[in-house]
Amino acid sequence: MKDHYRAVIIGAGQAGLAGAHELVHRGLTPGVDFLILDSNDGPGGAWRNRWDSLTFDAAHGIADLPGLPLGDPDPDIPASRVVAQYYGDYEQKFGLAVERPAKVIGVCDSDENTELLTVVWMRDGTCTSVTCDVVLNATGTWTHPYIPYIPGIADFQGTQLHTVNFTTADDFAGKKTLVVGGGLSAVQFLLQLAPVTETVWATRRPPNFTDRTFDTRWGRDVEQAVRDRTYAGDEPASVVRTTGIPLWDTYLDGVRDGVLVSRGMFTRITSDGVDFEPPTTESADGLGPSSSDRLVVPESWQPYDAHHHETIDVIFWNTGFRHALEHLAPLKLRMPGGGIKMRDEVRVERDPRIFLLGYGSTASTVGATRAGHRGGRAAMRYLNGHSS
Repeated sequence: MKDHYRAVIIGAGQAGLAGAHELVHRGLTPGVDFLILDSNDGPGGAWRNRWDSLTFDAAHGIADLPGLPLGDPDPDIPASRVVAQYYGDYEQKFGLAVERPAKVIGVCDSDENTELLTVVWMRDGTCTSVTCDVVLNATGTWTHPYIPYIPGIADFQGTQLHTVNFTTADDFAGKKTLVVGGGLSAVQFLLQLAPVTETVWATRRPPNFTDRTFDTRWGRDVEQAVRDRTYAGDEPASVVRTTGIPLWDTYLDGVRDGVLVSRGMFTRITSDGVDFEPPTTESADGLGPSSSDRLVVPESWQPYDAHHHETIDVIFWNTGFRHALEHLAPLKLRMPGGGIKMRDEVRVERDPRIFLLGYGSTASTVGATRAGHRGGRAAMRYLNGHSS
């Protein structure tokens, strides 16, 4: 292990590997000129932690990495295994020498030279640090599941879990399950769980169905809506507020069957269930291409009356994630609005040495590879203009 590297990449998921490929393409040598740190035990990024029932054909999309196409895996194999194998092959092909498991706990100015950064991480109980000229951060969101605070949450005697804890629908068999969240993961889990458990759906707003066609133009509009927020220094909005829920037959059938029907949001959790109150809004409050002045599927919004108590066995939080960026806190990158103001999709306004891969508009399987490419290219421009 060297004391100094020109670049350190934090995270070896899709964005991190794409960024590493760009640095290699531009003449840097892994393990010599730059270092890759990954908190996982093996290759695969966040995909390696997905549940086995998420097979390759059911995954929304697994993007090719630059220089090595994925090919056509068996559609019935769990996506976690497909991606772990693919990313492992990718690391070997390009000799990326990823250091793992390496949990980065801090990035700060170097004591010896404030133009440099110090990266500190833990591995097997040992603390290690190096200095570098730039950091390409690709830590994603999977390690930071978000659960909102609801009064009484600690009093519930049943089971609570988040998306990250899901393993199989069989765990819910014979129980009554409250699925919380208005995103596509909640929609998909409701449909998957309905055959084995009684479900109740809770959302703060009406389900954000959209009649926009999910085409190339729609994708550009989604990304632009997210960029507008990150360029202003605001926190990225939830995915469903920007993308919406498509009018696919499977989802519309779920509405007709009473599965994809939101009962509003509960305001208190008790030992055996939850208490609902009337909603504070009747608007889906979509952003960008999913914004609308009407409910596209009004049948999906049937809130409970005031003071309604629902007895529940399981609370399944599908309430999204937050970007895993606490290790960058010493650099004070956040704006008053809570977000990190970006100069473009990868460059941070407050610190030109930091490049965020997979933040904001690039936090998707489509955008992550693009972020790696652009981040690597921007980092090289910085490096070529500065010396250690």
